[in-house]
Amino acid sequence: MRLLALAATVSALTLAAACGANGQDAPAAGEPLETRPANAPTQAPAFEGQTRAPGVRTEQALAHSVVASGLEHPWGLALLPDNRWLVTERPGRLRIVTAQGQVGEPIAGLPAVAARGQGGLLDVAVGPTFAQDRLIYWSYAQPREGGNGTAVARGRLSDDGTRVENVEVIFVAQPTYDGDKHFGSALAFDRRGHLFITLGDRSDAPMRPQAQDLASHMGKTIRINADGSVPQDNPFVGREGALPEIWSIGHRNMQGIAVAPNGDIWTNEHGTRGGDEINLDRAGLNYGWPNAAYGIEYRGGPINSGATTAEGTEQPNYYWDPVIAPGGMTFYDGAMFPSWRGNLLVAGLKEKRISRLVIENNRVVGEEYLLTDLGERVRDVAVAADGSVWAITDEENGKLVRLAAR
Repeated sequence: MRLLALAATVSALTLAAACGANGQDAPAAGEPLETRPANAPTQAPAFEGQTRAPGVRTEQALAHSVVASGLEHPWGLALLPDNRWLVTERPGRLRIVTAQGQVGEPIAGLPAVAARGQGGLLDVAVGPTFAQDRLIYWSYAQPREGGNGTAVARGRLSDDGTRVENVEVIFVAQPTYDGDKHFGSALAFDRRGHLFITLGDRSDAPMRPQAQDLASHMGKTIRINADGSVPQDNPFVGREGALPEIWSIGHRNMQGIAVAPNGDIWTNEHGTRGGDEINLDRAGLNYGWPNAAYGIEYRGGPINSGATTAEGTEQPNYYWDPVIAPGGMTFYDGAMFPSWRGNLLVAGLKEKRISRLVIENNRVVGEEYLLTDLGERVRDVAVAADGSVWAITDEENGKLVRLAAR
């Protein structure tokens, strides 16, 4: 059996206070942190601050510690009311990890997953009525006849935390496709108890146009009730040929979602080479993919016509070029770092860090890099009850990490 770290808290790796307490050199006033050439140097942002926001710095000293290790490509992270963590592993395992680093055995009762490529067990969320019913929710790549697709299930976490009971699949993304990329998929509950699900376009060129097709779930944000039924105030309910679960369209591959302090829904998505996005995700809107996008194709050359704008589509609130490959994200609302309240924390896979985005009036006005000396792909980020920031790393020997005031 694979050895897991049962109490893997190690000495904190202190980050130099002279570098903003997070390993980042302080930029000149008003200068962005990103100085590398853009992948699409001829593209111009639609408004000031849409990309390369000015660098900011946390004066408070920070330190991180590795709490647990031995997790195989962890993907989703969710805090239980007793301050333990639910952590998914992409091969199909769900575990409970304590704040002291004790890693539980895999929780029994989950359905099989299609664990290939980017597929497998994905996000996890604690239901809004967990105190009464102990329901948890998870998304996964579901194996199907003829291929696979993203699905969401829920079940009761047993009192001893060893299994999920009364499992039911509450959402199945259509159509089925035989591929191994762009499943999405992040989960979040809004204040009214609606469940939001982010979905990818499945990546391959023949599938891309479905991000604009209301008869397909591909490349969409989904909004359902906690039992899987459709809210009657969803924007496309009653429209002929439209799937009623759809909230917004025109997305590429969304792996992060967060509910803002005012209740707004924000999502992120992976671009190609250049063009990772942060979006204020609103009902019925079209976010452009693949007809309007920043960045270039992986092979080089423009995406479709190379347009960054198109009639009837929304601009991203922020984009990165070069990309960071964003994972999970959350709005900070803790007490440990009062100056961060209302900031958006975005996990970065490719750049191996967390980006702290300062948002004012729905615009990004500052950016800071956190966990820069960890050196691992940061997959998801969450805030504990004490205000510390926790993250998981998407590695063969994945880690659960705590970032706190020093």
